Amino acid sequence: MNDLFAGRGGKAVASSYNAADIEVLEGLEPVRRRPGMYIGGTDENALHHLAAEIIDNAMDEAVAGHADRIEVVLEAGNWISVRDNGRGIPVDPHPKFPKLSALEVILTTLHSGGKFSGKSYETSGGLHGVGSSVVNALAEALEVEVARGGELFRQTYARGKPTSKLKREGETRNRRGTMIRFKPDPEIFGPLAFKAERLFRLCRSKAYLYRGVEIRWKCDPALITGDTPAESVLHFPGGLSDFLATAIEGRSAVVPTPFADTAEFPDGAGRCEYAITWLEQGDGFLSTYANTIPTPQGGTHEAGLRAALLKGLRAYGEMKKEKRAASITAEDLLTGLAGMLSVFIRDPHFQGQTKDKLTNADAQRLTENALRDRFDHWLAADPASADNLLAFAIERAEERLRRRAEKETPRKTATRKLRLPGKLTDCSRESSEGTEIFLVEGDSAGGSAKQARDRETQAVLPLRGKILNVASASAEKLRGNQELKDLIEALGCGVGEKFDIARLRYGRVIIMTDADVDGAHIAALLMTFFYKETPELVRQGRLYLAQPPLFRLQAGGKSVYAMDDRDRERQMKRHFKANQKVEVSRFKGLGEMPAQVLKETTMGAKNRVLLKVVLPPEERARTAELMEALMGRRPELRFKFIQDNAASLDAEAVDA
Repeated sequence: MNDLFAGRGGKAVASSYNAADIEVLEGLEPVRRRPGMYIGGTDENALHHLAAEIIDNAMDEAVAGHADRIEVVLEAGNWISVRDNGRGIPVDPHPKFPKLSALEVILTTLHSGGKFSGKSYETSGGLHGVGSSVVNALAEALEVEVARGGELFRQTYARGKPTSKLKREGETRNRRGTMIRFKPDPEIFGPLAFKAERLFRLCRSKAYLYRGVEIRWKCDPALITGDTPAESVLHFPGGLSDFLATAIEGRSAVVPTPFADTAEFPDGAGRCEYAITWLEQGDGFLSTYANTIPTPQGGTHEAGLRAALLKGLRAYGEMKKEKRAASITAEDLLTGLAGMLSVFIRDPHFQGQTKDKLTNADAQRLTENALRDRFDHWLAADPASADNLLAFAIERAEERLRRRAEKETPRKTATRKLRLPGKLTDCSRESSEGTEIFLVEGDSAGGSAKQARDRETQAVLPLRGKILNVASASAEKLRGNQELKDLIEALGCGVGEKFDIARLRYGRVIIMTDADVDGAHIAALLMTFFYKETPELVRQGRLYLAQPPLFRLQAGGKSVYAMDDRDRERQMKRHFKANQKVEVSRFKGLGEMPAQVLKETTMGAKNRVLLKVVLPPEERARTAELMEALMGRRPELRFKFIQDNAASLDAEAVDA
């Protein structure tokens, strides 16, 4: 029979198993044995979770209307203290444990507290009744002071056990509330220490989440890192709207006014606050909270928000008779969304003690109903913004559907031909390495370029005249421009927040326009497009300007090409005798240039000249200023630029 319990090699693992082997852990010993069950581990996140638990308790007093000030102090030696001006933890004997004060029961007994019945707190963040006791269990030392009923009480603990009796320190007239000061146990957390920057961010987020509270932050100067202040008073009367304005400062939004307000749930079930907008470019964010507790994994309140926004915008599109609105999904609407949602509800249920996700089923219904009605009114109150948001979401829906239909524009091969965007003539090489796409001005020039190209490595996309100026055009015009649609599809790498350099189908993008004023204007418009929509392509040195000659000089069987008037005079002196009769031909455009000449001078790698377009990081601000002045919507800036630079331009013309 013992063979059934044998380990490897036939050796018995255990010979007996009886009542004496059953271990019973008392008090807070389970927390110290298995801290991961209560705070998710013993890493830096878990360490800061201890501070969050105590701050959350103070916030619960504020949210319940009993406190309006919280003080958080980070001290040398890895000590942190949290003080509120609330009611103070009860210190009278506990009815069930008459030999112990209620304070000691709370700090030494799991699942004890004033938040189970709902009588003391209608909404609170700490509902498992393990927060304070777990912090106490995992603290090397903990001190607590309670100012209540005009009296001050104090008690000390170490690793979850009291090291002193509850003592009355005397009377206090101007003080009330609770102060807890503790130091995490290095036996549990090793050398890990609180980080001032992280704790300051936590305090600031709490102040944003509840506009009625003032949080006073103080930190030992020796512990300061980065731009974290040593002292600060955090109070934000605008709540989440203040946070959103700070978070998106300097970024362009789809709508000028955020969707932001507060809403009460019916029958006293709670309330919510929200502040939401949509960004034209870049990544957005959605941060959600339940009773001031961060819920990074979202949950039912976030699902309610998604449903309200999606149904509301679809209904608006239906009212506008926009059939494409039906294709919008929640993900399309959340792309580029920047916002915060904070709900306060009774008896919240979280997934796990670390409270990463809200699971209350009724939270979805309450949030959706409250936000849907307000979102409908917000859309109706500003039709221009609503139309922009609808177009923004439709564009993302169409992008998603297009990506699904054709994940990537495949290259044409000998065995498979595909419909190519616009009038693109593609190259045959499947890999992007060593390939080039020439963006050419007009069909005539495109025809010459197609004959002059290297079919294996060079592709040609003719563009119809001057493309849209993306610096001054509306997003709607950009989305509806067929020339830009063809260009974007040919490149394959997307634009804006969808840009992915790994999907660029060519090694180089070369702008090739006529060597005249119109050609320069077209090149400027194309560079503006790349600067605005695919700046990373430019930063990585993938964009070039071809330099076609303007003149051909012929005499005595010799042909020489010149780029401009100045270069023509230089080439005349260099290659021909003073009295020699030289035939000078001026090319009217690329379309009239013989294909062989175009190949020899502009497209062939042997003799051509390419100018790389660069964006030096140190010139980023100046580049933005010039782009706005020369290509933006304000003609007065262009006029000023011309006035400021006319003298230098005239001097160059005279010199030429």
